[in-house]
Amino acid sequence: MTYDAIVLAGGAARRLGGADKPALSVGGRTLLDRVLDACEGARTTVVVGGRRTTTRPVHWAREEPPGGGPVAALDAGLRRTTAELVLVLSADLPFLDRSTVRALLDGVGAAEGALLRDPDGKDQPLVAAYRAEPLRREIALLATEHGHLSGLPLRGLTAELELTRLAAPQPLASFDCDTWDDLAAARARIREHGTVLDQWITAVKNELGIDLAVDTKTLLDLARDAAHGVARPAAPLTTFLVGYAAAQAEATGADPAQAVAEASRKAADLALRWAAEAQTDEQNGSG
Repeated sequence: MTYDAIVLAGGAARRLGGADKPALSVGGRTLLDRVLDACEGARTTVVVGGRRTTTRPVHWAREEPPGGGPVAALDAGLRRTTAELVLVLSADLPFLDRSTVRALLDGVGAAEGALLRDPDGKDQPLVAAYRAEPLRREIALLATEHGHLSGLPLRGLTAELELTRLAAPQPLASFDCDTWDDLAAARARIREHGTVLDQWITAVKNELGIDLAVDTKTLLDLARDAAHGVARPAAPLTTFLVGYAAAQAEATGADPAQAVAEASRKAADLALRWAAEAQTDEQNGSG
């Protein structure tokens, strides 16, 4: 599905003491980069706000006047997009993911847009997908009525649209970081035992610029076999060599995920043979 994305990153962050909110990090990645990762399928991505370093290329825009609020920012973003569908996001959503983005795009259907409702039943117009032309129409009407867009509330714009309301595919999808307490809660959630590995792997993949489905169980099993069957330091070294071998196989045209699986299997078999030899020698020696 072809769509463009507009990420609003120009707020004053008053409850954060004026900090550069999109540049704050959760799990070692900035809030802005986390949002950009969720909408990586966009044909064009426009970030409205001051320029910052990002992990993938984007187009930059600025609302008029700077700090003029979400409607002015949305207008600036729309001027740089051409797709019929536009994803509109705030830049402070640490748990937004691609499945939520897909649900929003699919949820538009015959309506003029689809937005997320948070677990409390509150509409989230900055976690939404819209048809671009109705947005442009309503913005033009507001500009005519008020003579400006600065300071106008976004809900006054979206209230005129026929929208589908969606429950979040996962409860934290619309969680935003407005305060330092919110930021601390997001960081704590990232470090929770049940999700920390997935979060860490995602962060590493983004840092290294790779897109690979990682079979965590296979790699952990390999690390265990290498540590127990050979020596503890063998675990990280073996998984590194598996990655290197998989990269070489990919360069020859192999499927990356299959290359990792095959290299892991071979290394695990070797570790088990190594351990079996050691066990046999111990038994013979004890006899």
